[in-house]
Amino acid sequence: VLHIGGARTALFNWLWARRTGGTFVLRIEDTDQGRSTRQAEDAILESLRWLGLDWDEGPDVGGPHAPYFQMQRLEIYKRYAEKLIGQGKAYGCTCTKEELDALRKKAEAEKRQFKYPGTCRDKPYDPSKRHVVRFRMPEAGATTYHDLVKGPITTPHDTLQDEVILRGDGVPLYNFGALVDDVTMEITLVARGDDHVNNTARQILMYEALGEPVPVFAHLPMILGTDRARLSKRHGATSVTAYRDLGHLPSAVVNYLARLGWSHGDDEVFTLDQLVKLFDFKDVGQAAAVFDQDKLLWVNHTWMRQLSTEELARRAVPYFAAAGLPAQEDAKLRHVVEVARERAKTFGEMVEQFRYFYAPMTLDPKAKSKFLTADARPILEAVRGGIASLSGLETAPLEKLFHEAARSRGLGMGKVAQPVRVALTGSSASPGIYDVVQILGKEEALKRLDDAIRLTTS
Repeated sequence: VLHIGGARTALFNWLWARRTGGTFVLRIEDTDQGRSTRQAEDAILESLRWLGLDWDEGPDVGGPHAPYFQMQRLEIYKRYAEKLIGQGKAYGCTCTKEELDALRKKAEAEKRQFKYPGTCRDKPYDPSKRHVVRFRMPEAGATTYHDLVKGPITTPHDTLQDEVILRGDGVPLYNFGALVDDVTMEITLVARGDDHVNNTARQILMYEALGEPVPVFAHLPMILGTDRARLSKRHGATSVTAYRDLGHLPSAVVNYLARLGWSHGDDEVFTLDQLVKLFDFKDVGQAAAVFDQDKLLWVNHTWMRQLSTEELARRAVPYFAAAGLPAQEDAKLRHVVEVARERAKTFGEMVEQFRYFYAPMTLDPKAKSKFLTADARPILEAVRGGIASLSGLETAPLEKLFHEAARSRGLGMGKVAQPVRVALTGSSASPGIYDVVQILGKEEALKRLDDAIRLTTS
């Protein structure tokens, strides 16, 4: 699945490509065959499409740099690895896992960082023997590059080791596979999470060893939860599909993702078109970004309130349907979303808060004991009789009916409205009572009032 961090990275790359007239390339790094399934790949593509991020080249649209799945590119990685071996910049390593584990344990016992000692560095290369390929790192000097977000970064070479770039089965490790893909796909900018900072100097040395141009790098700030710990499942939903299923708008999720590390003055709400015009890596901060569920809800609610009633209703239908509720894009649903607009921050909340318009209500025991009392019975009967006598449910006659029921008993409106509200919705909190009656319709309102009247005598 596409998680929040990956979605933010994709968005920043997409915004830069669209702003600069570049090409946005989508490729699937599927070398972890245990986790890379067709279902997982489809979920990533589906999430990107839902966010409104299209790609110029990729698995389903093709392009001049196909194939776009790493497992279909093994011959390409082999060719580049052999080029490095031929130049003496990489070598075959036949050290076994047991030998390397023993060296690691020794380093641990001596309380020092494990570093591959170069056992196979100077052995003659024998392609007939099972081996991995290691890149020969320089032992002296340092690599410095300018990061678009972090500025200049220097890595001393004596902190690096001869790392494996190609496994014995011909599958590349991340640093080499991504680098070869970047070279062959003519990538000029790499924006990724700052957990990759330590990989960059290694990759730059490989670019230089291959005689290829080094792309520009931008390392994006880490995303933390509100407790300042790295974002994880314990902070709530972390995938794009989870937020879609909770009822967030794609425009709101994109808006919020953009603000995770990037800013433009004090503005909070941006359309995708505005983001394309405004986005620049120089406005991405170095400090970790905090993912705040409440702030996302605020952004989503802001976007929902901006939608027309018709658009709100259209988007709400699938969420009611998923909950088994028979909402249709009709006058009733348009009325529901209009009264829900200020209350529900997501479509999921809308369904939960207003399901009683489409399904039998659940009566809150506290509301029942407080409002559906013997004293409330004459009020409920008066309102029931009044509604039954109305030819229509326009607001003016309903208002007159409720005010008359209150006035004739010397009661405030709340004393009349609350028992009726509980009778019709099961809760003491709801939209305006006239809206509730109108949405339920005459037949259903009378049925629920009859049920409540029976409860007041039981």
